Amino acid sequence: MKKISVVIPVYNNEGSLEILYERLISTIKSYNNSFTYELIFINDGSKDNSLNILIGLQHNDPGVLVINFSRNFGQMAGILAGWKYASGDAVVNISADLQDPPELIAKMLEEWEHENEIVINYREARNDSTSSAITSRIAYKLFRYSLPTLPPGGFDYALLDRKAMDALNSLTEKNRFYQGDILWVGFTIKYLPYQRAERVHGKSGYNFVKRFGNFMSAFLNVSYFPIRLMSLIGFITAVSGFLYSLSILHAYFIEKTPFSGWAPLMMLFLIIGGLLMIMLGVIGEYIWRIYDEVKHKPNYIVKDVFKSK
Repeated sequence: MKKISVVIPVYNNEGSLEILYERLISTIKSYNNSFTYELIFINDGSKDNSLNILIGLQHNDPGVLVINFSRNFGQMAGILAGWKYASGDAVVNISADLQDPPELIAKMLEEWEHENEIVINYREARNDSTSSAITSRIAYKLFRYSLPTLPPGGFDYALLDRKAMDALNSLTEKNRFYQGDILWVGFTIKYLPYQRAERVHGKSGYNFVKRFGNFMSAFLNVSYFPIRLMSLIGFITAVSGFLYSLSILHAYFIEKTPFSGWAPLMMLFLIIGGLLMIMLGVIGEYIWRIYDEVKHKPNYIVKDVFKSK
């Protein structure tokens, strides 16, 4: 008998949890009533009534597992915790806000039973704000330079076979970009397009600052492009400076050195100083990640686990 694990990170989703639970159960049972299931909800420091709702679901259904973090550690930490606790033959990762339709799991299971070890639902269209849509499009275009197989709209909604799940759980780095990790481990991948639904319950916890932080973390995780770009800019700046020096030297010998040389000098100082600050900032990002790795702090702290005995 096959077992399906569904991993759901939760942060202030009290309005959608009961509806999500009902739709998940209905979808799995209607696809194959002989499948067993476990729904793993990770409460990521919610400040609303999410935890109490989850505990109520767990009391009524032994197939529900609730992991309660000691504070908010972020969506990635919730996903990693769910992956660690998941024991199913297939593990599905889905958001708790109902923007990812639970009914798509039926198609994912069908593809999985056709020997696809990873099934990815990628966002073909999304009902987000204009600013979010534009920034996401730019971010994923940059990601695709290092990950050509990454779908243009990215993905959060995926099914992993037990072999792929074990491979992902073997990764130990702290700063993770799980979309890149899923593509990196290989295995047979099936891509399914879908339109992400509009958020009905609650509001997103991601503002521009958080989205930019996540982008930087993910981009530096999967790409050497910033380092190579710094090298290229440094080379171009050095060559330009050398050529400009030759022109100054030529002007000196023909006694046409202008007295009013303050403007070009200041322009050079400002441009080179700005470039150096950008380069130091990027290097600092990499050094911070190295420092964060060597501290060996866990990605999350589990305060409580609510499960059937």
